[in-house]
Amino acid sequence: MVWLKRFFWAILLLLLLLALAVGIYIQRSLPMLDGTLKLSGLASPVTVARDPSDVTHIKAQSPRDAWKAIGYVHAQERGWQLEFNRRVMHGELSEVLGAATLDTDKLMRTLGIMEAAQRQWQILPAEAKEALQAYSEGIQAFYADSTQALSPEFHLLGVKPGGASGQPWTPQDSVGWSLMMALDLGGNWGTEFARLSAAKVLNTAQLWQLFTPYPGEAPASKTDFAKLYAELGIYKATPDAIKTGANKAHPERARGLFDHEQSAKTATLLAQDINDWAANIGNVEGKGSNNWVVDGSRTRSGKPLLANDPHLGLSAPAIWYFARLQAPAGKAADGRPIPGLDVIGATLPGLPFVVLGRTDKVAWGFTNTGPDVQDLYLEQLNPANPLQYRVPGSTDQPQWADFKTRSEIIKVKGQADVGLTVRSSRHGPVLSDAQKSHAEVLDTGKYVLALRWSALDTDNLTVLAGLRANQAQSVDELITAYADHHSPMQNVVMADVAGKVAYKAVGKTPLRKADNDIRGIAPSPGWEARYDWAGWLPYAQTPQVDSEALSRKGWFANANQNVVPPGSDLFMGQDWVVPYRFDRIEKLLAATPQHDLASMQKIQADQLSLATLKLLPFLQKTVSQHPLAREAQAALAGFDGTMRVDSAAPLIFSVWVDELTRGVIGSKLGETRLKSMYGKRHFRGAIEEIVERDDLSWCGAAGCTAQSSAALDRALTVLQARYGAVPAQWTWGQAHFALSAHRPFSNVPVLARLFDVTVPTGGDSFTINVGQYWPNDANIPFANRHAASLRAVYDLSNLENSQFIYQTGQSGLVFSSRYRDMRQTWVDVGYRPLQMKPATFVHELTLTP
Repeated sequence: MVWLKRFFWAILLLLLLLALAVGIYIQRSLPMLDGTLKLSGLASPVTVARDPSDVTHIKAQSPRDAWKAIGYVHAQERGWQLEFNRRVMHGELSEVLGAATLDTDKLMRTLGIMEAAQRQWQILPAEAKEALQAYSEGIQAFYADSTQALSPEFHLLGVKPGGASGQPWTPQDSVGWSLMMALDLGGNWGTEFARLSAAKVLNTAQLWQLFTPYPGEAPASKTDFAKLYAELGIYKATPDAIKTGANKAHPERARGLFDHEQSAKTATLLAQDINDWAANIGNVEGKGSNNWVVDGSRTRSGKPLLANDPHLGLSAPAIWYFARLQAPAGKAADGRPIPGLDVIGATLPGLPFVVLGRTDKVAWGFTNTGPDVQDLYLEQLNPANPLQYRVPGSTDQPQWADFKTRSEIIKVKGQADVGLTVRSSRHGPVLSDAQKSHAEVLDTGKYVLALRWSALDTDNLTVLAGLRANQAQSVDELITAYADHHSPMQNVVMADVAGKVAYKAVGKTPLRKADNDIRGIAPSPGWEARYDWAGWLPYAQTPQVDSEALSRKGWFANANQNVVPPGSDLFMGQDWVVPYRFDRIEKLLAATPQHDLASMQKIQADQLSLATLKLLPFLQKTVSQHPLAREAQAALAGFDGTMRVDSAAPLIFSVWVDELTRGVIGSKLGETRLKSMYGKRHFRGAIEEIVERDDLSWCGAAGCTAQSSAALDRALTVLQARYGAVPAQWTWGQAHFALSAHRPFSNVPVLARLFDVTVPTGGDSFTINVGQYWPNDANIPFANRHAASLRAVYDLSNLENSQFIYQTGQSGLVFSSRYRDMRQTWVDVGYRPLQMKPATFVHELTLTP
């Protein structure tokens, strides 16, 4: 008994010591928010204060010190986010996560993100280089000087900041991160390839029925794609085996459950989210936003109001970090003057400026324009020399050129380094060398696919535009600042305190030749010069609405709809977002004669789905023999299309339309091809039109009514299995919770509970208060993945009345009380003040040289 007692007390002591050690580590991992810290390289002390909204206010004696300080603060609060993102764009994930991320690393190396960043860095003017250099020095100084413990991700994965290079961040990394935002928002290569793949099993008329033109428009190309590709002989002769990691079922994703094989799957689980992302880049569907500006003639104050809610993938920590940068004019290292700063809003960790926000005189907001700035080219290989590809020349005597090549070495945890030879044609990198889905469709012994993408061009000065926008004091100055914005093209609404308002599409979009009959809709023969780009749309000619025209209507709104003016000959692409959100915003803006902050916020909260109303009557008339059909139809009887979090009707509708899409579209594409295309691409427009015309060629001989009945039967079976046999107890929020996913821990159940941020939400992919889901996920198909990554409203009668919110919290440190403290306010569509002059500060830190 004595030894038993001693053993018990020893175990208890060890547990207490362990708890003490964990407690000490947690405390040391949190940032110091008060007192004094050293930041090497500062010219003068810098104040870093946090206000009651938890906005970080950086007050420096020079812009250079302000940029250095925001770098330090980003490292302090978002160190792991910076490290993970750096590894993604460098193609260095496999050094940490092993072979599971090798394909993603190969894709990033093939795209040449950092190679392009280096070229673009070299041509930046001195003012931009000064800012990026100071910012990176701030990040590096944090790791060199700070006693703050690394966040848990570094320890759990055995990672050192900066990896083998020993550099946690460089100026070129900031340029690279700007390119990564363009990659996420500015592409359609995935849609081009999907059309090529579908053309193997559909005729061209069916192809346009599946990938429907923008409402009111004819198909942008008259090319018979099915015939073109069949005659070229581009397809692999073997039976289809189209598989993409982003679309296959993930049974291991069930949260909180382990099986006996779980430990062996850890690397795959850690890699799953980023691999899914990589497999689906080049598809902008769902990556939208809302913004609108109301002229003073339509507001209670007589001054403009501006609202913005960019829709991006939800993550923990959030993509944004709110801060104010304040500094008087200063001098660069070479003595050149640098304008002063006073700007507040959303920064992106990785960049030293406010991306969305306001100065003390002007406010602005973005939505994604989505022009076609990516074209895929079929490069025909020389049968006599596969190291060459066909280039423009005589049709009787094909001309050939050598691929440009470069060698890459990828370090892989637990195994030998992997060599990669990257090929490029005259158009750009050979994408099919790095995307398995391409090789599963194409006969790569005869053809490969190369990518022409505007953002990779050396003249990309997007970071310069961002820096100059932070100095703007009027709408006119903001328009001038964004003349250098390159990629991704953005719809900017803006307003200043003088009452001027405007809209301008900023960025570069290519022009195509008159005889280019494909027009970038699908991959083009790369050896025909008519498919090459013909230059760029001048900045002065990008879509815009000046203050006078905007004032006549009273407002301007954008929700990623087609921005090309009616009757214009300008062609910018055809893969615009269907205008359901835009139409709803327009209706609500018109319904209120005089707007104020409350009416703006009410619009941002709206959850009426016009897309749901389009198909709802068809569902309500659908007959089902399922035992729960009567109760389900009773729930649908009073449904008005508002996707409420606490209602069963949105859940029933969403599962039904998912099953209907699978039944109708899948019957033509086949299961494997459907999996490769459906999920993040919704095909809602196709379903609406097929059902409306009762298209037997898609629905089968029994018609679309029979397809709907079968879909409702399947939907109710799924719902009963997941949520029980009482439809009155089902709610949309049970399935449609916002998932702010941590990378890479979101797919490891025991870690996801701690690192992910979740909350039940309403809305759907077509509501103003958006909530896009991915029905291809086998376990959480209706989780809200893309939503308002922030909401902001600016009052130009008094900019101190401006407000904001986003879905997690300012801190990226999981043990911080500030990691998820905005979650409930965000889901309730509440706000926090966004003030340059708050009444008080809750924390104040001084950074000293």
